[in-house]
Amino acid sequence: MRAAALDAVTLDAYGTLVTLRDPVPALVAALAERGVERAPDAVLAGFRAEVAHYGEHSHDGNDEHGLQRLQRECAGVFLTAVGAGLDAGEFAPAFVGALRFEPLPGVAEALAQLRGLGLELAVVANWDLSIGRLLGEAGLARFFSTIVHAARKPAPDGFLRALAELGIAPARALHVGDDAKDEQGATAAGLEFAPAPLTAVLRSLG
Repeated sequence: MRAAALDAVTLDAYGTLVTLRDPVPALVAALAERGVERAPDAVLAGFRAEVAHYGEHSHDGNDEHGLQRLQRECAGVFLTAVGAGLDAGEFAPAFVGALRFEPLPGVAEALAQLRGLGLELAVVANWDLSIGRLLGEAGLARFFSTIVHAARKPAPDGFLRALAELGIAPARALHVGDDAKDEQGATAAGLEFAPAPLTAVLRSLG
């Protein structure tokens, strides 16, 4: 697809725009501060258990109350997995604080070029309410006209909501993502789809 055929590009977040810095050292330190000594391998396994839980429940963090509850639950899953008898509510801020995201290589420059082509940009992500803040901390929020969280991909609703806010027809939009849910949801909503990385997609638009 050529840029001239588009009015907007929607994008997934994790794996397309940003990646996670290694959280294990910070989590090891947070546990140690509370008297719990765990090896990095054990902490990594606990974190992976939390990631699996989050993937199934991210949409529960759709508002501030739900986000706080979700963060407590995720901290609890992690603590149980590492065998730490700590209070999940007290540990949740430390757990969340250990998660730091950074832009994937070339993403900021690619977004600037897409904007330079006159295209509207939006995020459609299966992420909780905090996605706007996280993209801001990564220096990327400024590129987007709207950010749709808790999109429940592969359902098409999040895509259609983003395009409605932009006032753009699905046939004039492209979605860029990194997994099957992105492609399935975009296709169901009537958008074209291109797989990440974004830098390669930009080159293909010509």
